[in-house]
Amino acid sequence: MKTLRMPQVLIGSATGLPYPDDYFDAVFTDPPYYINVPYADLSDFFYVWLKRTVGDLYPDLLTTPLTPKSREIGQMAHWDLERYAEKDKQWFEEMLTRAFREIHRVLKPEGVAVIVFAYPKTEAWEAVINAILNAGLYLTASWPIHTEMGSRLRAQESAALASSIYMVCRKRTSGEVGEYSRVKEELKARVEERLAEFWRAGVHGADFFMAAIGPAVEVFGRYERVERLSGEPVSVRDLLGIARQLTAEFALRRILKDGHLSGVDRVTQFYLLWRWSYGRGLVPYDEARKLSQSVGVDLEHLVREGLIKKNGSYMRLLGPKERALAGKAPASMIDTLHQAVLYWEQGEERELEEVLAGAAEPFWQVAQAIAETLPDGDKERKLLHGLLSRRDWRTEGRGLFNA
Repeated sequence: MKTLRMPQVLIGSATGLPYPDDYFDAVFTDPPYYINVPYADLSDFFYVWLKRTVGDLYPDLLTTPLTPKSREIGQMAHWDLERYAEKDKQWFEEMLTRAFREIHRVLKPEGVAVIVFAYPKTEAWEAVINAILNAGLYLTASWPIHTEMGSRLRAQESAALASSIYMVCRKRTSGEVGEYSRVKEELKARVEERLAEFWRAGVHGADFFMAAIGPAVEVFGRYERVERLSGEPVSVRDLLGIARQLTAEFALRRILKDGHLSGVDRVTQFYLLWRWSYGRGLVPYDEARKLSQSVGVDLEHLVREGLIKKNGSYMRLLGPKERALAGKAPASMIDTLHQAVLYWEQGEERELEEVLAGAAEPFWQVAQAIAETLPDGDKERKLLHGLLSRRDWRTEGRGLFNA
């Protein structure tokens, strides 16, 4: 009869594991979420009570007045620049790389490492992916798994993620250098294949964009490095930009049900993607900028045009009733649509007929798509449904407001 070994729980440093080389069949880790949580500082609340209640039972674990913080891996400069000035993005990436190199060292040649991460900002993903690749690991599979409660405080009034990305990694054995144009085609095929799976599985919004990172890194990480014809290396930042652009194009085609994407201007594409991805949530500036880049529009231009409003370090997309559109010539399809729903609401038939004079099929597809992205009871959704309900009457030449 086989004897089962009792599991061991050890306290130590992830950058110096007390195990020999090629020891584990599998390693599972859920590393710190960049600047999202000041873990050690929050733990002080519990630590002081544990020290008083069970300190005599575990004297070796509770020797310090508060939790040890000097070796905590996190981008802590964001939280307290005075105490953690050195713990910036570069420090976080370097320390995470050291931890992942330890995983590489203790993992058997055929072993598997699973790394879990969830964070909306691209800079955090850039640090984590660089750490994985620089540690000699590469992704062989990835899945978005619903792990976060939508009712939690962090998710309220913000564009928080609902899923974590589970990344399955192995030791890289190839030293091959990838040529950028060829790798980009491989990446496109793999990302679109997995996006189709994620779409069928019901992954949507901001989680959909994050889910695309895994398959992109699967392709990118097969190579020791990827270079352009000039010999210039392709960075992880470049990779994430490509993945986001591919995801934006894929999502728009699906949201519009393979409609006339070529007939939809880029500003309207941006509006549709935002509503689908973030709803009415506040979005960090960097993420809003990356979304605008994925469809080729300038975020600051959208702020000046009154489509987006800054709210501290966050951005908010404005609906039709929040914008100053009166007497303003529409510069995009979304401007026209917003003016149309306001005219419909106010019963201004002549003005509505004028603004809809050039409305073609893509216009109505966009109106329907935006309405479908918004929740029941949303005011903009109601306005859009009202306008859409009058569409047949208009095409029949009847008054928009006549029964």
